[in-house]
Amino acid sequence: MHREHTGLRKVLILNPKGGSGKTTLATNLAACYAVRGIQPALMDMDMQGSSLRWLGKRHDESPGIHPIKAFDLPVNVTRSFALQPPLDTRRLVVDTPAALPKEDLREVTKDADRILIPVLPSDIDIHAATRCVADLLLLAKIPRTDNRIAVVANRVKRNTLVFRALMRFLTSLEIPVVGVLRDSQNYVRAFEAGLGVHELRGGTQAKDVDQWVSVLDWLEEGRVPPADALWEDPDRRTAEPEHA
Repeated sequence: MHREHTGLRKVLILNPKGGSGKTTLATNLAACYAVRGIQPALMDMDMQGSSLRWLGKRHDESPGIHPIKAFDLPVNVTRSFALQPPLDTRRLVVDTPAALPKEDLREVTKDADRILIPVLPSDIDIHAATRCVADLLLLAKIPRTDNRIAVVANRVKRNTLVFRALMRFLTSLEIPVVGVLRDSQNYVRAFEAGLGVHELRGGTQAKDVDQWVSVLDWLEEGRVPPADALWEDPDRRTAEPEHA
């Protein structure tokens, strides 16, 4: 990616484990930037092409998002040319594939301004996230002090034991936890319509939109939210935890 793109920042959505919600984060982030007038491009590196399929459902009247297909490239152009975003692009959101080879990790992450790791509340996902963070620190050589890596707890149900276990684990990683996104059907609705939750109408999406505030604060300003703010459920502060 050539840095003559004035103001361009690259956000990498990364987790080598499949099913962690990378495409959900990538599509909603791209849509959020588009709504805000921060011209985004969405690069899909996954052979499944889920992000591009979502983009194909998007209506012409919706704020524009430039598609970049990073797999199955045409043979008549160079790779660098095929992956180049338009010059007016301000945010390049990259949806990485599952099972990304470790030997490719340094190349993929080298020019990323932010690397966002979605983690689901399960033992398998927790172990996968541990390996992912270790690979970023040891193989990709990204210092913790760069504030380039952060974690998002994804598809969670608050006030459950598994949520609390996930948050304790994420805190132990010593990598910023910048968001908690609830398990919401609004993400399914949005994907089917080629939209992000920021573009839905009807009122039920307000909680989901609110949960993106801390994620965007970190992506744009590098601000890490206080841990207690992420643990709390604003609707059930006095509720007892449920068993999960």
